[in-house]
Amino acid sequence: MIDEEKITIEEEMIAETAPQKPSRILMVVTNACEFNDKDHTKTGVWFEEFAVPYNEFKKNGFEVAVATLTGEIAPVDPESENLFEDIIWDDARKALNDTEALDTIDSDSFDAIVLPGGHGPMFDLAKSEVLGDVINRFNRDGKLIAAICHGPAGLLPAKENGIPFVSGRKLTSFTNEEERFYKKDKLTPFFLQDALLDEGASFIEDKPGAVNVITDGNLITAQNFQSAKNFAKAVIDYLAY
Repeated sequence: MIDEEKITIEEEMIAETAPQKPSRILMVVTNACEFNDKDHTKTGVWFEEFAVPYNEFKKNGFEVAVATLTGEIAPVDPESENLFEDIIWDDARKALNDTEALDTIDSDSFDAIVLPGGHGPMFDLAKSEVLGDVINRFNRDGKLIAAICHGPAGLLPAKENGIPFVSGRKLTSFTNEEERFYKKDKLTPFFLQDALLDEGASFIEDKPGAVNVITDGNLITAQNFQSAKNFAKAVIDYLAY
């Protein structure tokens, strides 16, 4: 006679000792390569905001996929190329050259979405209905949503029943003061801080260049590229909890 209770206990013990499947992180980056000014000033992904988290995620055993809206090469802001000489960034550079189109990815199979910055997201991610739908689904499922610097521009299209995802959420991003400090205030299509405030966000600002990472439930945001390492750690700690 089969002892069903014993079998159930043994199955539970096997499940507890079986290796856990690593969390999967979807990083969504910009395709935009220039400001819309008469000089066609170059922009794109701020490399440090992508590469530092990407390397940390991989080093800690996470599976990482990289997507853009089009599936084309993600351009790197030339002002952020200071890391290129070090071999440790090679995998991150290759990942930006081989992205998948966001609308072809099974985003529901991921545990977290991460939006790196650079000014590029202000021109494409900020108005992407596809990305907005993905953010909404992640939020409904209680999954982690994280964005750094200008990455929070990608949160703006997310609305449920007319209510912005960012409404009432504590968050941060590249600030108005930082736009002026880095002399990009005349180039950017809008001030991200103001746009987030207009959508009802509870914006938490620090001085230019300060490390500032804000966690509010399933939302993690960081103010600038100086916060990249702390931002990556906050994402890893959240997923490891």
